[in-house]
Amino acid sequence: MKFRSFDSRASLVQRPWTAEERHVVWRGMMGRLSIAAEPLLGTIVFSFLTWGIIWRAHHNSNDSTIIVIAPVFAIGAAAFTLYAIALMVAPIRAFLQTFKPIYVVDGYVRYRGPDDFSEIDSTGYVAVLFEDESVACEWEAFGQKQLPNRTIPTLAEFSQYGGIHKIDGRPTGVLPLDGTALNVGLAPRRAKIE
Repeated sequence: MKFRSFDSRASLVQRPWTAEERHVVWRGMMGRLSIAAEPLLGTIVFSFLTWGIIWRAHHNSNDSTIIVIAPVFAIGAAAFTLYAIALMVAPIRAFLQTFKPIYVVDGYVRYRGPDDFSEIDSTGYVAVLFEDESVACEWEAFGQKQLPNRTIPTLAEFSQYGGIHKIDGRPTGVLPLDGTALNVGLAPRRAKIE
């Protein structure tokens, strides 16, 4: 899901993330860090090779021309570094969001199909509505099939970044509480939003 709009009214009921909920996001971040270990290792190896080539070229007169290949390894080290950063941006951002509140709205959840402003692979939008049916928060959804046009009365818990956590007290699957040790391999699981 991708966050689209948010109405932060003063009357919006809030609660902090529980330790268990925050731990789920922490596990996901650590899982992604375990995946990012490979590019981090590549950064170390390529940086060491760059440094070694430069050192050898300056300390051994017979190998002074070898310095011309040092930029190749330096570019490799930079590429691995950028890849590791790209892998970690989303999970770090998600973990930082756990320090913001979870909102509770006694109103409606609205599903609707894509519109003219949707991404190409969007399946529609999910929104939490206030009692007067104005939008509290709306997210663009991506999945296998287009969302039906439907509005249901409900008590919804949501976070701005993560989407709807619970509908009428039932988890939607946004936070997989039964995950693996590092939550690696959970992406193919589909959330049940009904």
